[in-house]
Amino acid sequence: MFSRRRVGGLVVALLTLFLAACHSGSATSSSSPTSTQFVPTASASASDSASASASTHPSITPQTTLDGISVTGDFGKLPTVKIPAPWGIDKTQSKTLIQGTGDAVTASSMIEVNYWGANGYTGAVFDESFSANKPISYAVSGFITGFQTGVIGQKVGSRVLIGITGPDGYDSSGGNANIGIDVGDCLVFVVDIISVSATGPSGATVTPPAGLPTVSSDLKAPVITIDTKATPPSTLTVQPLIKGTGKAVTAASTIRVDYAEYAWSTGQLVKQTYGYAPLDGALSTTIPGWQTGLVGQTVGSRVLLIVPPAQAYPSGNPRINVKVGETMVYVIDILFSYEG
Repeated sequence: MFSRRRVGGLVVALLTLFLAACHSGSATSSSSPTSTQFVPTASASASDSASASASTHPSITPQTTLDGISVTGDFGKLPTVKIPAPWGIDKTQSKTLIQGTGDAVTASSMIEVNYWGANGYTGAVFDESFSANKPISYAVSGFITGFQTGVIGQKVGSRVLIGITGPDGYDSSGGNANIGIDVGDCLVFVVDIISVSATGPSGATVTPPAGLPTVSSDLKAPVITIDTKATPPSTLTVQPLIKGTGKAVTAASTIRVDYAEYAWSTGQLVKQTYGYAPLDGALSTTIPGWQTGLVGQTVGSRVLLIVPPAQAYPSGNPRINVKVGETMVYVIDILFSYEG
């Protein structure tokens, strides 16, 4: 549905777009598209790698635990962190400082976090998002290995201290000179996990009015049944089926969704993501019916959309066998949403 492309081409296009906007030296904040933050992504930029060099620091004895680092402060507030620099760790590890009770982070999750980061050897803070109240949202798989290790398995509402070795940080890309990290330097992060993408719809069931296409109650692979002899509505129909309690989608949101798309005239499935991977992309890149119909809907929701031709594919879409004048019907599970 994003950019009106087939699923295969869409995944590549969105991944390229997403990664092009972020690199380890700097990235656009999820809450302010014009401000710049460090994001601990998986690969340093070419300029970072070229200008960084092997460490000239005297060697130190790496610690085996995080016990020497002191962290105080409440969840959501800028932490006070004391590092006995020069400091290093023998293996990447984490410590839960505040235990949350929400959903757990997985390797395939998208997460929203506040973070504080420092170079363990120098003790210098290279960035933090708390002061500006600008948390970042990102796919876990896009972070550096050590950051992934530290957050996977943690629950929403948790504050986590993470110590990351050089090999699990930026050693493979020659360090990161932009933030003062040499090869071999260990990283220290304090991370507050604000939200995590849903794995499926969850919330109060909404009974739709009679006369609409019906959607099976299967949470993992819903099926739409359409009375193809009936006249489709001439205007956009937006019908929540499950009302989630998460963040509301806005016109500026980037969303993660599972969806199935049907043609009204045939009642046949055109394409779907159920059983495959959810799709991530900016709402503004979707068809007009999605841009209008999903605004205000909340994460965790399942929504039925009936989209007239003018707001779907006005000229048809032969690549997916959609004819001119076709009304499209969607079931959409909203799994994550953030601005940026």
